[in-house]
Amino acid sequence: MPEQDPCVRLRIDLAYDGAPFRGWARQPGLPSVQEAVEDALCLVFRVRCPTVVAGRTDTGVHARSQTVHVDVPREAWERVTRSRGTGRVAGALPASPDPAHASATAATAATTGPVAASDARGPVDPVLARRLNGALNRVLGKDRADRGWEPVVGAVVVQSVAQAPPGFDARFSALSRAYRYRVADARTGHDPLTRTFSWWVDPQLDVAAMDGAVRELLGLHDFLSYCKPRAGATTVRELQRATVDRDEHGMITVALTADAFCHHMVRSVVGALVRVGEGRHGPSWPGERLRARTRDAAIVMAPAHGLVLDAVAYPDDALLAERARVTRARRGGD
Repeated sequence: MPEQDPCVRLRIDLAYDGAPFRGWARQPGLPSVQEAVEDALCLVFRVRCPTVVAGRTDTGVHARSQTVHVDVPREAWERVTRSRGTGRVAGALPASPDPAHASATAATAATTGPVAASDARGPVDPVLARRLNGALNRVLGKDRADRGWEPVVGAVVVQSVAQAPPGFDARFSALSRAYRYRVADARTGHDPLTRTFSWWVDPQLDVAAMDGAVRELLGLHDFLSYCKPRAGATTVRELQRATVDRDEHGMITVALTADAFCHHMVRSVVGALVRVGEGRHGPSWPGERLRARTRDAAIVMAPAHGLVLDAVAYPDDALLAERARVTRARRGGD
């Protein structure tokens, strides 16, 4: 008989309000989404479980649909799955019974967008998802308060947990990430209830000019002008879809989908588009900046709080390992 893998790889899909965190990635002495998720995993499995994420979001950026994978030691996995019981975590608060919280979670799960070509997951485990959400309630409540931080129960919600198919890598198997950025202008009006997830600007923006401008960025390009480059990493990305539109309530949404985004890329693109919408530059300006391949003060980043990671798409299960291999080779030190 072939030896069993010493770990069980799980795919976890989650959503979060980025406002109370200093981004996804762990940082010493600062609250992060990664730390909260890994602390909840530790409560459930009684062992440290490092995570790998599809898209590392910055401070204040939200996620409607984020994907991570985690390798759980088989012994810990079997111990938990053998003792299903009520699904309670020792010392953890029960998952929130608040109907508004439950309906918001259901709405989030229903609008996760294109996890496109494939689900890239095994059967969903609702009991484990409930246990992780109970553990998160403790981590984001009592544990945060003990560290002198404001409790934010419900700021991170696990939508689903499943055993990952062979070859699945949350980061490198992904085909694309989709982001949405919301802007409220003079026509939208400034509703205080939207201030935490939209960028308020004073003038009325020319949405048609912005939409025309963003289409100049479609395709495979070096996005150095719109990125904060990391040492050893490429800034070449393929922008697959890009639109700017205004909904029936007047809210402007910039929607961008790419194979991946480099650091600050979405917020820099949105900042350039808003300058076009204000009439400071013509619709050709973002494309001209792209071709200049120069990062300078001409590009101003949009604030973080208007940005949401909306969806991550994966290929069919049989293609996951090959997709990961190709992506690693192409992106190197990203």
